[in-house]
Parts: sequence; structure tokens; C-alpha cells
Amino acid sequence: MNRVVFKINHISQILRNIGRILFPLFTFGTVAIFPQSYNEIITNIETRRIELASIYSFTNNKDSLISVAQEFLFDKIVNEIFPAWYNTKWDFNGTTTIPQKGKIACGYFVTTVLEHAGFKLPRVKWAQLASEAIILKLNKDVKKFRNRPVKEVIDYISNSGKGLYIVGLDIHVGFIVNDGEEISFVHSNYYKPEIGVMKESLEGKNPLADSKYRVIGKILHQTMIEKWLDGKSLE
Repeated sequence: MNRVVFKINHISQILRNIGRILFPLFTFGTVAIFPQSYNEIITNIETRRIELASIYSFTNNKDSLISVAQEFLFDKIVNEIFPAWYNTKWDFNGTTTIPQKGKIACGYFVTTVLEHAGFKLPRVKWAQLASEAIILKLNKDVKKFRNRPVKEVIDYISNSGKGLYIVGLDIHVGFIVNDGEEISFVHSNYYKPEIGVMKESLEGKNPLADSKYRVIGKILHQTMIEKWLDGKSLE
């Protein structure tokens, strides 16, 4: 009997290790394999926020702590929260807060991701705003493109450096990720409602490439991080 228990435990450990190796799985139209539940991801973020907030309150090196928090949130959002949402179907009236269950509109995807990353904000109220208004709530320093080729947007993001951006379009909103190697568009895609949330190139047949108007703001900046640490509302 002990040998059976040992084998079961051994196999379980192997499966957990495989899960860690395979996570995150970035393939379009494929459900990712997760080593932890989505609730655990959110709980881990909050635990880390509290730890960093405690350090921030007494450290003299606040700039370094801000950088640590920025890197932490970028990693969690891009490598854990986004993949959990991939393949959650799009619907104009979609408001789900649970990945893979229900449907989600583009604005709700943006505000829900930020809320689950630990930011205090009126998720429903902001999700119903025009895309540019959402961005201006987060960063007044924006870049606008009118009737310009998408290549100019890619060049701007490339020159602006690694980071997470929100992009507002004619009738759509989503994230742009620059991870230092690749630039991608992450959004709840009304062009492909049965796939919904996905990661794709900025170029090609998608709302970002087709839009005549684009406004971009970089997030996870110092002011946002300070409010995240303090648990204060972004509103």
C-alpha cells in the first residue's frame, strides 16, 4: 500500500513539474495549461502587493521598489492573467469576471484585467466609457495616430520600450504588450467572437490595423504603482 501511495505522489509531482514547464502556453485558439487556479493567481498578486506595500512604507529606496512592483505586475498580467483569459468568447454585452466562462466585451476585458491585478477602479463604469476616456483615466500622456499606417504604431511602441500599453481605436480597446522581443495586441476580439480574448500581431486583419484612429497610453507608470501599493482608487 505504501508503494502505491509513493507512486501516486511521484506521478503527481511529475505532472506538476510538467505543468510548470508548459505554463504559459501561448498558442492562438488553444487553452493554456495552468499550474494554479485563476483565484490563486489573484490571491498571489494581492499577497505580494501587501508585502511590497509594507516595504515601501519604510524604505528609503522607493524608486527601486517601484521598479520591482512594475516588473512583478507586468509579468503577472502578461504571463498569467492574459493566458487565463485566452479563448473567452466576445460579446458586446459580455461582462463575465471568470475566464473561460461567459462572454466579455473589449472594455470589460481591460477593466477586469486591471481589477484582478489589484488596481482599485470602477470596473463597470469605466468599461462603458469610450476607449480614449478609459486611457485618459490611467495616463494623460498619450500618443494619437490619425489615418496613419500601423507600422508607425509598431515603431512608436518599439521606441517607447518594454511595457504594457492600452490602445483605444475607433470602436474598440485593448492592450499592447512590448516584452522586449515581441510586440503584440491582446484584446477581446469582436472580429472573431467565438475566440474572443486572444493575442495577435498588430498587423493583419484585426481592429487595430483597420482602425483609422488610435490613441495609446503606457500604464504601470509610477503614479499607478503608488496607488496600487497604497490600495487607493485610480479614479
